[in-house]
Amino acid sequence: MKNFKYLDLITAAFVAVLILSNITSAAKISNLWGFVFDGGMILFPLAYIFGDILTEVYGYARARRVIWIGFAMNLLMVVTFWVIGKLPADASWGLQESYDSILGIVWRIVLASLIAYLIGEFSNSYILAKLKVKMKGKKLWLRAIASTVVGQFLDTTIFLVVAFAGVLPWSLILSIWIANYIFKILIEIVLLPLTYKVVKYLKTREEVDHLDTDTNFNPVATK
Repeated sequence: MKNFKYLDLITAAFVAVLILSNITSAAKISNLWGFVFDGGMILFPLAYIFGDILTEVYGYARARRVIWIGFAMNLLMVVTFWVIGKLPADASWGLQESYDSILGIVWRIVLASLIAYLIGEFSNSYILAKLKVKMKGKKLWLRAIASTVVGQFLDTTIFLVVAFAGVLPWSLILSIWIANYIFKILIEIVLLPLTYKVVKYLKTREEVDHLDTDTNFNPVATK
C-alpha cells in the first residue's frame, strides 16, 4: 500500500475541526442579524470540505476510514467529558454547574450528533465519488456542491429533529435549520477556489487521483 505524505495531516485536521465544532456547538447559541446559529456552525462546514478533498484525491475507501476515525474520536471526547463530569469536585472548585452547562453530556444530543454525522458524511463522500465516476473526473465544483447540498441537508435535519423535537419550538428549530444550512452551503461555494487549489496540489504531490470504479461503498466495509 502506498504511503501518502499528506493523508495523516488532513485526517488530523478533519478530526480537530469535528471535535472543536462539537464543543463550540454546545457552548453558545448566537443571533446575528436575525440568523440563529450554534457555535459549531463556524467550523463544521470545513469538515465537509475536508471530506470532499479526501474523497476526490484519495478515494472513498480512505475517506471512509477517516470518517470512522472522526466518529471514534468524537465518541472518546463525549465519554471523557461525561466521566470527568461525574467525578466528585473539590470543595474549593465552585465551577461544577458551569462545567455541566457547557460540557455536560445530554445523551439525546450526543446520539443526534453521532447519527447525523455518519449519515451526512457518508452521503457526501458517496455522492462525490459516484459523480466523479459518472463525470469522468470533471466538474469538481458541481460534484462538491451537489454532495454537500445532500450531505448537509441530511446532517442538519437529522441532528435538529432528533436533538430538539419536543424540546424547542418548531419555529426556532426551523430558524436554526435555515441559518445553519444556508451558511454551510455558502461556505462550500465561497471556499471552492481554495478547494480546487488544495486538490490540485495534493494530486500532483501525492501522484494520485483515485477513481472509485471498483470500490465497495458499504460504510462498514474494511476494504
